Amino acid sequence: MSIGLIGRKLGMSHIFDKTGSIVPVAVLETGPCYITAIKSMEKDGYSSVQLGYEEVAEKKLNKPRLNELKKKNLPLCRILKEFRVKGDGELKEFGVGQKLTVEIFKEGDYVDVTGKSIGKGFQGVMKRHKFHGGPATHGSMSHRAPGSIGGTDPARVFKGRRMSGHMGNRKVTVQNLQIVKIIPEENLVFLRGAVPGCAQNYLIIRKALKK
Repeated sequence: MSIGLIGRKLGMSHIFDKTGSIVPVAVLETGPCYITAIKSMEKDGYSSVQLGYEEVAEKKLNKPRLNELKKKNLPLCRILKEFRVKGDGELKEFGVGQKLTVEIFKEGDYVDVTGKSIGKGFQGVMKRHKFHGGPATHGSMSHRAPGSIGGTDPARVFKGRRMSGHMGNRKVTVQNLQIVKIIPEENLVFLRGAVPGCAQNYLIIRKALKK
């Protein structure tokens, strides 16, 4: 399968491997997902598969989405995401209404996980950009200040200057996380390491591009 799944982060934990060592893991509830639409190069100008995740009551969906899913006799899904494929040739193995589960992955696979990072609000340069700060003693009056932001010659601040500002709450992809354990009957995936966002954050899990 060249596409992935939609899921949510349940939290962090740890498990023991075969040697008895502790492995920190992120626990994800992944799928089941339903194929709600297929876009082809001939008809839409690009090739993709649209997946739906998390069944909800009718009153929690707007009318356009509700009518679209009902017309195709599909489960009422809260989240819809598109997964691009290389060409129309890869679309032959998919069909509208098809159910995808964690069984498209196996233990030992490497995946890329995309989600929204935790929002930190407005932060200074030490927290946002890891500046080491100014002197702590000897009369210094700039302990956590950014220091000079430019010379007098250009008479302006260059674009890209690292300064204080909004931190977090943006789309982040963590690459090459290894699947340590899968529990298919509970739709659970255990990944070595951390994934973006807080608990209950929605995520997209794909097979790693660089492995």
